[in-house]
Amino acid sequence: MRGQSKVAKGWWDYTTLDRELLDDAARLTAEDLLALQRPGFSIKFYETREDFFLAEALEYVQAFSASTADNPAGICGPIGPTEQLPLAARLINEQEIDIRDAHFWGMDEWVVDGKSVDESHPLSFKRAAMELLFNRIDKKLRMPEGHLHFPTTDTIEEFSSSFDSIRCLCMQGGQGETKHWAFNDPPERTGAYSENPPTPEEYRKLRTRVLEVHPMTMIQNARTSGGGVITNVPSHAVTVGPVETWKSQRVSIWHTGWHDNPFGMRLSAYMIAKQIPDTAVPMSLLADHPDVTFHYLLPNLGSCSVEMH
Repeated sequence: MRGQSKVAKGWWDYTTLDRELLDDAARLTAEDLLALQRPGFSIKFYETREDFFLAEALEYVQAFSASTADNPAGICGPIGPTEQLPLAARLINEQEIDIRDAHFWGMDEWVVDGKSVDESHPLSFKRAAMELLFNRIDKKLRMPEGHLHFPTTDTIEEFSSSFDSIRCLCMQGGQGETKHWAFNDPPERTGAYSENPPTPEEYRKLRTRVLEVHPMTMIQNARTSGGGVITNVPSHAVTVGPVETWKSQRVSIWHTGWHDNPFGMRLSAYMIAKQIPDTAVPMSLLADHPDVTFHYLLPNLGSCSVEMH
């Protein structure tokens, strides 16, 4: 039986891992991170915010541009980070890039009282995507509404099956405090998983679904999007799953330095590089994906040394 979480006893998370592994990850320097690269796992550093978010925006433009009417394709993208979205819209408009054949998948959406929230909710991810990206693109260049795939409680099967008929060239995301992508959090420590978390093989079978988000994830979203008012953050969400992630040709994770901390940004990279998948660190399951890139805003990589404030 593994140890109890140090932050949420009813849940699994990275604090239940072996201390030696955690210490090894904490010692990594920027140079050590680059040395972790292997076939199927790449690491890129960016010196400035401008370069970082421009590169992230270009992933949208490249994926959108690759789609044709007879071979549709697109990108699955997050709300967090979001700074790349207005840049992508501006690039498309300035260069007059026709993306009418392109597709987009939203990663997730909040759920309240069993139903996904609509765009009137201030924390709606669809609302953010529309306001920051799609509503800014010239209508004569933009894809039709039917090419925008947002997960909802009413369209889970339709959303999931769209990954079979349309090529997802890139699943882009950030990394949360629980080392998640989308809302693929560590599970609760109950029932069959009271003594050990599910195996990577079990977790990989999870499709788009409704789930209760980890307490750490609620705190993170309150911090990054809600001014810290955690009572305004829903406790459930609908999220893209590992099944759809593995149908995506490439996974691209963008570490800004404010969604997760210096330790977390090292831990997931270490576990992917060393091929140590563990569902207490969901991002580590990407050790088994054939094409993963981690992008770091280098000035925000920080260190794991003690510094009293």
